Amino acid sequence: MADEHRRGRRGGTPTSLRTAAVWASVHALAVERQRELDRPLRVLDLGGGTGGLAVPLAEQGYHVTVVDPSPDALASLSRRSTESGVADRVTAVQGDADTLGEALDQEPVDLVCCHGTLEVVDDPQATLSALAAVLAPGGYLSLVAAQRLAVVLARVLAGQFAQAHEALVSPDGRWGAGDPLPRRFDSDHLREMVASSGLTVRDCHGVRLFSDLVPSALVDSEHDRAALLRLEEEASRHPDFPFLGQLGAALHILARRG
Repeated sequence: MADEHRRGRRGGTPTSLRTAAVWASVHALAVERQRELDRPLRVLDLGGGTGGLAVPLAEQGYHVTVVDPSPDALASLSRRSTESGVADRVTAVQGDADTLGEALDQEPVDLVCCHGTLEVVDDPQATLSALAAVLAPGGYLSLVAAQRLAVVLARVLAGQFAQAHEALVSPDGRWGAGDPLPRRFDSDHLREMVASSGLTVRDCHGVRLFSDLVPSALVDSEHDRAALLRLEEEASRHPDFPFLGQLGAALHILARRG
């Protein structure tokens, strides 16, 4: 039982409750794009840190460049990629959105992943424009960013009503000075930012609608985990309840250049 729980809550990117839905979308998109190009994809993972996404992508045969400002995170990435046998397909570069051209040797990429990074950069719009600029024509951006309404709900359920109100009305979606995130986004605003960078939004849906709120004791088996993921997938795209996606802890946008 404990092992099943650990796999359900803390498994790798393809199976963890926090990341499985995002991985499924990215994996399907990458497979589709590889079929179009008939070659291994070139992938950029901005802020990819220790390789939670980069290593599984490399295991699919793609060539992944991780750009991250943290040398410690990149050292962990190098160890993880070596242990997984994909070190030859993972390149670690210390840097940020301002140094992407140099990190990529001016070579365009087929897929850019920016997951959990837009919340902490100095200028989100400039970062999106920099990411769009390194995409090859027909290339895709996978963007995951924190949403405002989810933290409002979470603060209410925790009995922190003043913090919930602050998150609701503050320009940056923060619940107070102790909030660890510099900003959260609203779906319409984030879509507009992506469009302003020159990309066309292909898909936009909420992720982690319920999983962050469900006590661990209630996700005790692989069956429970699968049922919760299935519920989240259907709720995030239900035609009669489009607002449910805005309750997700994060928003996942897939956008294309050209």
